[in-house]
Amino acid sequence: MLEGKRIGFGITASHCTYEEVVPKIKEFRDAGAVVVPIISHSVLTAATRFGTGEEWIEKIEAAAGAKVISTIADAEPLGPKEPLDCMVIAPMTGNSISRLANAATDSPVLMATKATMRNGKPIVLGISTNDALGLNGPNIMKLLNMKNIYFIPFGQDDPFKKPNSLIADFSQSVATVEHAINGKQLQPILIAHK
Repeated sequence: MLEGKRIGFGITASHCTYEEVVPKIKEFRDAGAVVVPIISHSVLTAATRFGTGEEWIEKIEAAAGAKVISTIADAEPLGPKEPLDCMVIAPMTGNSISRLANAATDSPVLMATKATMRNGKPIVLGISTNDALGLNGPNIMKLLNMKNIYFIPFGQDDPFKKPNSLIADFSQSVATVEHAINGKQLQPILIAHK
């Protein structure tokens, strides 16, 4: 189903999810896709208890079999010259959700997304934010109602300690993209995390 498809894989600053998300890149390659990895500035520069930017870039490039795109200028050609069949952002932070919902294009990931939207191709979002059921709720609802935007199924990851937090079930990334390429949202979109 994904054989020969060009899939943009954008990664934003939810550092605690990288260990789970980065291996999904290889799943896309195993399904026959060509993966174009794109990272936000925070991925490039942050050093956290989950690892340094250099360490994660090495892992992302190994999984994708390609160099990361890390500048807005390098992401722009993904619209007119080197179009993608689908753009995935996983993990997608509340900050990036807010910016996309309000048409801000201030990172390589959002530039690649805007370029893909311009071509009428699907965008798949794998949210990971502690503020989803707080101030970012309206932004998520706005994106849920936009044409060509699809969500990896998501739910509360810790309803008692972090009641406003939502996270995607990243194990459903490939299936979500397969559905999105056919113009369908993978259901159910709201799930209960184990």
